[in-house]
Amino acid sequence: MVIKFGTSGWRAIIADEFTFSNAGLVTNAICGYLKTSGFDGGKIAVGHDSRFMGEKFADVAAAVAARWGFTVLRCTGQTPTPTLSHVIRSEKCAGGINFTASHNPPEYQGIKFSTADGAPALPEITKQIEASIASGIETQNADGGSINEHDPRPAYIEDLIAKINFEAIAAAGGRYAYDALWGTGRGYLDKILRDHGLEVETIHDWRDVTFGGRSPEPGEDHLDELRESVKNKGLTLGIATDGDGDRFGIIDSNGDFITPNRLVALLTDYLVESRGWSNGVARSVATSHQVDRVAEARGLKLYETPVGFKFIGELINKDEIVLGGEESAGLSIRGHYPEKDGIIACLLAAEAVAVRGASLTEQLEQLFKRDGKLESGRIGVKLTDEVAASLKAKLAEEPNEVGGRKVNRIDRTDGVKFLFENNAWMLMRPSGTEPMVRIYAESESEADTQNILDAGRNYLLG
Repeated sequence: MVIKFGTSGWRAIIADEFTFSNAGLVTNAICGYLKTSGFDGGKIAVGHDSRFMGEKFADVAAAVAARWGFTVLRCTGQTPTPTLSHVIRSEKCAGGINFTASHNPPEYQGIKFSTADGAPALPEITKQIEASIASGIETQNADGGSINEHDPRPAYIEDLIAKINFEAIAAAGGRYAYDALWGTGRGYLDKILRDHGLEVETIHDWRDVTFGGRSPEPGEDHLDELRESVKNKGLTLGIATDGDGDRFGIIDSNGDFITPNRLVALLTDYLVESRGWSNGVARSVATSHQVDRVAEARGLKLYETPVGFKFIGELINKDEIVLGGEESAGLSIRGHYPEKDGIIACLLAAEAVAVRGASLTEQLEQLFKRDGKLESGRIGVKLTDEVAASLKAKLAEEPNEVGGRKVNRIDRTDGVKFLFENNAWMLMRPSGTEPMVRIYAESESEADTQNILDAGRNYLLG
């Protein structure tokens, strides 16, 4: 088999390709990469989420790393990915490995490898690791290795306290519901709010390796229980995180789901206003241009990145942005880690409501009054063998129009993005994990956005 890293690590089905043996091979290659990069020994952080056999996979990786001579900080409990990023940075580790398949279905397991800066490994690094796996690098037996238990939660929570205005949140006295989706955010996001005197109802706050028989993804269609709790009990906000705590989901006080596209734009605006920051703002090529409008209104430089938070993480490390976000519900902020963090995203949403004294919906209405409103959409188009065979050539075309719309410009930052008149655009991006092309679109009306998506499907399959 061939082990390939995607936009966020390597993922595969448990007991099929994701086995103890293969987990050891990947860890071995990571350790080899670190050694050839100048990290001979030093520390490696190892953690896992709440998935099936996560502890055992983490133990395998810890044992391999120790044989390479590394001091392994074996995180106790189920560890959110952003928390592992904090461990790497605060403990000056050579890197970190978290066993998680994030928001993927429960039959999947995965490995996320982060480098010494706490960021997801860049493609040039994961390609080296893939090559090492293919070549069969041997495990070394170096002296000095050890495995040490490490509780990552207290220091991570202390770090969050320094970055969020909990005084304002506590003074507002909001009431919250938190859907942990059986993931690693349990005992983190709810605990930190309760520690500051807030009332929090936690939903799905126990370990279930099947995640209720579905993906632990905090999308609108997975948060019905959270929505009902917010509406029936008159709560201030409903908040949610995915399996490894790096993605967020938000239900406003009126029961509306706040899309990641809109929260990224709103929180960018809020941070500039509340912190006085004037750096740039970053969004992935698939993320709403509502962010661009906030950047223009606030005088910020805009950065457009390929899909994958590692690219935004580089800008966080360089202190070039106020916030970086993706439509897939990932964001981080200035002075935080170069890794998406669903926990801090939820806390910032709560802070914005408390400080501004207005619901997120009310804040968005004000934002739209100033900047205008854009409507986003996304579909997935499964590929037949025939379409898959011609896909590369199709996406290399440079049409003058798509679906009767004149193409003003084509952007190939990641996939193919057609920019039309009147602030409309469409992106076609092949999936790296399944035979599918994802089509994203945006315009100034929902109906028009749907028309663009339909035109994109027809263009792809025609």
